[in-house]
Amino acid sequence: MATEDCVETAELQLPRSRMANERLHALIPGGAHTYAKGDDQYPENLAPVISHGRGAHVWDIDGNRYIEYGSGLRSVSLGHAHPRVIEAVRRELDRGSNFVRPSIVEVEAAERFLATVPTADMVKFAKNGSDATTAAVRLARAATGRPRVAICADHPFLSVDDWFIGTTPMSAGVPAATKELTVTFPYGDLAATEELLTRYHDEIACLILEPATHTEPPPGYLAGLRELADRHGCVLIFDEMITGFRWSEAGAQGLYGVVPDLSTFGKALGNGFAVSALAGRRDLIERGGLRHSGDRVFLLSTTHGAETHSLAAAMAVQATYVEEGVTARLHALGERLAAGVRDAAAGMGVGDHIVVRGRASNLVFATLDENLQPSQEYRTLFLRRLLAGGVLAPSFVVSSALSDADIDRTVEVVAQACAVYRKALDAADPTPWLAGRPVKPVFRRLA
Repeated sequence: MATEDCVETAELQLPRSRMANERLHALIPGGAHTYAKGDDQYPENLAPVISHGRGAHVWDIDGNRYIEYGSGLRSVSLGHAHPRVIEAVRRELDRGSNFVRPSIVEVEAAERFLATVPTADMVKFAKNGSDATTAAVRLARAATGRPRVAICADHPFLSVDDWFIGTTPMSAGVPAATKELTVTFPYGDLAATEELLTRYHDEIACLILEPATHTEPPPGYLAGLRELADRHGCVLIFDEMITGFRWSEAGAQGLYGVVPDLSTFGKALGNGFAVSALAGRRDLIERGGLRHSGDRVFLLSTTHGAETHSLAAAMAVQATYVEEGVTARLHALGERLAAGVRDAAAGMGVGDHIVVRGRASNLVFATLDENLQPSQEYRTLFLRRLLAGGVLAPSFVVSSALSDADIDRTVEVVAQACAVYRKALDAADPTPWLAGRPVKPVFRRLA
C-alpha cells in the first residue's frame, strides 16, 4: 500500500506551532511546564500551541479551532473564560492580590470550601496538588511517628516530590534511602493491603490513593480501607484532585460516604486558576497551626498560596457547581459522548480496539492493537485523525461548556478516525499512517 493512499483527509499543517515548539524547547526543559502537555504526547509535528480559548473551544497560533477535551489537564471543567469565574477574579484584582497579612477573602474561601466539603474540619490552600499531597504525607508521619508511605500502585500520579516520583521510571535524583520509604498496594485488594500493613507493622504512616479512577471502587472497598487504617493506626488520605467536583461537589468521599482523615483537592477547584486545598480532621491539620501543644509541623507556607483572585475563582466555581448542577451536566455530557464513541467504533469494526473507560465525567480511551494490547502507535494514528478533524483530545474528559453539537461533531470525527484505524488493523501495521514517531508515555527513563 502506498503511503499516499493512507491519507484519508487533508493533513493538518501547523508551521507556526512547529516554530513555537522549537522556541519552547530552547528555553524550557521539555518544551512545556507540565510533562503531560509536552509535544512528545502528540503526533510528530502535530502539537498545536494555543493562542486562546473560549468555552469548550481553543484556537492555535496557526488559526485552527478545536473542540477541546481534558482542558487544563482536567482543571477547566466549566470551560475557558467562564463569565462568573472571570468576574470574580477581576473584582479581586482591582482590590489587590497579595498582602502582608491574611485577606478576609481567605476566611470566606475557607468557609465556602468547608460548607461544600462538610466531611472536613479545616482547610489550607496552596497552588498545586503536589504541595497539598506532600503536606498530607508530612502530617501523617508527624502524627504517627512512622516513616513509610503506602501509595496505590495503580494510580499514575500523586506528587512531583521524592516520596512518589522515586517509584516511577523518572526517579533520577531521588536517593535510594528515600525510595525505600515508599511501598505500594494494589487498588481494590483489601487482603493485599492488610498483608502490607502487617508486614510493615507500626512502620506505615499513611495509605494514600485516589478513591476512584477509570473504574468504580469495588463494593465495600473504601470502607474496608477506612477500617484497615483505623485498625493499623495509620492515616487514610484521599487524593481528590480529579474526583473533587467531577464525582460530586464534595468529591468521592461525598459520593461514596467514606470519610478520610485527610484529603486534597485541586484542578476543577479553580477552573484553571492556581489553587489547591488540603482538608481534613482538625486534630491532624492543627499540627501545622498554633493552637496545640505538640511539635510544630511545617505544613504549607506559600507566598502565593492565598492570592485573592485564585480564592475568588474557587468560590465562584463552588457556587456555580452547586447552583447550576454542573456535576450532573458533566455526567450527562460524558454519557452522550461515551455512547456515541462506542457506537462509532463498533460501526467501523473497531469496538474492541478503541475502548472508552471511566466515570462519565472523567472519560479516558485506550487504543489497542490487533492483539488487543495497548499501543502507542495506534494512539498516534487515532490522535492524528482527531486533530485533522478539529478535535483536541488526549482524553475524553468533558467540560460543562460543551454543547450537544460539539459532542455530535466529535462523534463524527471519531467515526472518520475509526475507519482509518480499521484499515491499519487490517494491514496489521499502523506505521504508514503515523507520519513520524509514535507518541510516548510521560513516565519513561530516557528522553
